[in-house]
Amino acid sequence: MTKLSVNVNKIATLRNSRGADFPNVVKVSTDIESFGAEGITIHPRPDERHIRYKDAYDLKKIVTTEFNIEGNPIPKFIDLVLATKPTQVTLVPDAVDAVTSNAGWDTIKNQDFLKEVIAEFKANGIRTSVFIDTNSKLIEAAATTGADRIELYTEDFATQYAKGNFEGVKPYTQSAVLATELGLGINAGHDLSLDNIQYFTENIPNLLEVSIGHALIAESLYLGLENVVNMYKHKLKVGNSKK
Repeated sequence: MTKLSVNVNKIATLRNSRGADFPNVVKVSTDIESFGAEGITIHPRPDERHIRYKDAYDLKKIVTTEFNIEGNPIPKFIDLVLATKPTQVTLVPDAVDAVTSNAGWDTIKNQDFLKEVIAEFKANGIRTSVFIDTNSKLIEAAATTGADRIELYTEDFATQYAKGNFEGVKPYTQSAVLATELGLGINAGHDLSLDNIQYFTENIPNLLEVSIGHALIAESLYLGLENVVNMYKHKLKVGNSKK
């Protein structure tokens, strides 16, 4: 089964907007796990505009499923990951001022850097994943960095799906097949939603994990958090069963 990891950045954004501690990120994360999610994801940025570095330490104490920390491996981020030792670290090449992640790694150009960072994380028992586009050369290069997994950047799929172009999933299917042949595990994330998650899951072989935050939290405003978590779980299950 494909695991659902819920990104709680938007909970932190809401909390920070009032300058207090409500909603409490730890409490919401605990509830999300109790609702059935198999993981909690955070993406701390240098300006801490949503998730704060302290949140990573607080969540490490209570997350009982998989704990995934995403981010650009600048020194401060590397120190945080080594100190908290999450289940997985997902390396994302986002600029300091990026509103959200908007590109995967150039694993050819950054090969030496990624090898060095990944080796350090793996030496500390942390599973590594590399955020990446559907480019076969870049996926092949990702396999030589020492990464355990790739996370497919799914914005283009979501955009094409919303336009009714269901063929937009094909590059992702091909990328998943190639990654499997290269010994890489497959994660996915960005703009996945209740509208498109089942179709995506049906068409991606060996999909291990999806990380979903913005859409899931937005949908929960209408449908309720517990209900939405279980709706994703159901669609993932159906998607896997139709492969």
